[in-house]
Amino acid sequence: MNEMQLKYGCNPNQKPSRIYMEDGSDLPVTVLNGKPGYINFLDAFNGWQLVKELKAATGLPAATSFKHVSPAGAAVGIPLTETLAKIYWVDDLGELSPLASAYARARGVDRMSSFGDFIALSDVCDVDTARLIKREVSDGIIAPGYEEEALALLKEKKKGNYNIIQIDENYVPAPVERKQVYGITFEQGRNELDINKDLLSNIVTKNQNIPESALNDMKIALITLKYTQSNSVCYVKGGQAIGIGAGQQSRIHCTRLAGQKADNWYLRQAPQVLNLPFLDDLGRPERDNAIDLYIGDEYEDVLREGEWQQRFKEKPPVFTSEEKRAWLDGNTDVTLGSDAFFPFADNIERAFKSGVRYIAQPGGSVRDSLVIDCCDKHNIAMACTGIRLFHH
Repeated sequence: MNEMQLKYGCNPNQKPSRIYMEDGSDLPVTVLNGKPGYINFLDAFNGWQLVKELKAATGLPAATSFKHVSPAGAAVGIPLTETLAKIYWVDDLGELSPLASAYARARGVDRMSSFGDFIALSDVCDVDTARLIKREVSDGIIAPGYEEEALALLKEKKKGNYNIIQIDENYVPAPVERKQVYGITFEQGRNELDINKDLLSNIVTKNQNIPESALNDMKIALITLKYTQSNSVCYVKGGQAIGIGAGQQSRIHCTRLAGQKADNWYLRQAPQVLNLPFLDDLGRPERDNAIDLYIGDEYEDVLREGEWQQRFKEKPPVFTSEEKRAWLDGNTDVTLGSDAFFPFADNIERAFKSGVRYIAQPGGSVRDSLVIDCCDKHNIAMACTGIRLFHH
C-alpha cells in the first residue's frame, strides 16, 4: 500500500488529507490499531528518527514523548533511581526493562507537556513498557515491533481506539525531501548529520575537561534538538533531557524556558515535594498539576483562597524562594545543547543558574569571545560543533 487516507489534516476543515509515497513504493508503516491522523504521523515520524539516532549514538534503547512536532522529553534506557521512580509515578511497577526506563524518563521529565503524547520507541515494545503506557494519557505509539502481550495491552487503551503504528526499521528515506507552503514546493537534502564524539572535539574554553558521561549527554541534547522546532535549547542530565525550550523567536527565551523546566524537574525531587500529602483519590495528572502549582509562584494565592483542600489532606507549608534556590544549587553537572550559536552571554548566565557545566553549540557569533569569557568565568566547558541544527 503506497498511500493512506486520513480523516483530515492539521485541522478538521483541512480536507482531503493523506500520506503517500511519491515513487509508488509501499509505505514503510503498518497501522496495527486505531486511525492515526495527520499530526499523529508528523509526531510519529519525527519521534522515530530521534529514537533511532539516539540508540545508534549511545547503544542504549531510547524513547521520546512527542507533542505538536517537538519532543516533550527524550531519554535512553538507564535504570531509574528510587527518587526518579517516585517522581515519575512508576515506583509501584518494580524494576523496569531498559526500554521502559527510557520511556519513564522521557514521559516523566515534563509530565504536563507529555499529557496526550505520541510515543516513539527505538526497540520492540515489551510488556514492561506497554504496562507503563497503558495507564498514561497518550494518543499513540510508533515502534519497530511489539511483543504479543504488549500489543494486546496497548489495544485496550482508549476503548480499543489507541493508535499503534509499526515501522520498518530498515526503511531508508530518499536523500532529498520536499514540502509545500502556499502551493510552492520546497526541496532540500535530508539532514543526515552524524552526531558523534568527533563533532564535540573542538573545546574552546579554558576548562577542557568533558567526561564521557557529559559527552554522551551532549549527543543526546544535539540529537533531540535535531528534531525540535527551532529556535531550541535542550538541558540534559544522566541520559535524559530535563528541559526543552522549543520554537521561540529569541534564543534567551529558549534558554529560560528550558531552564525553568529543568529547574522544575529538580524541584520535584525536593523533600517538600516528595512528601506532599495528596488526597488519596487524586489521579496522576491532577497530582502533576498540584506539584506544578506548589513549586510555582501561585501557591500562596491557593492558600489565601483556601483551595488547597481540593488537592491535599493537610495544608503544605510554602516552599519559599530561598528554600527553592538552596535546593536548586544542588543540581550540578548539567549539559546544555543549542541548535544555533549564542548571540549574547546572557544565555550562559541563565544556564549556569540551572547547574549547567557543559555546553555544545555551533559557535560562529560575532560575540563568541564574550560567550567563551562567560563560560570561563563559571568554569564551564564548551564545545563548538560548527554545525547548526535548525528544524522547521
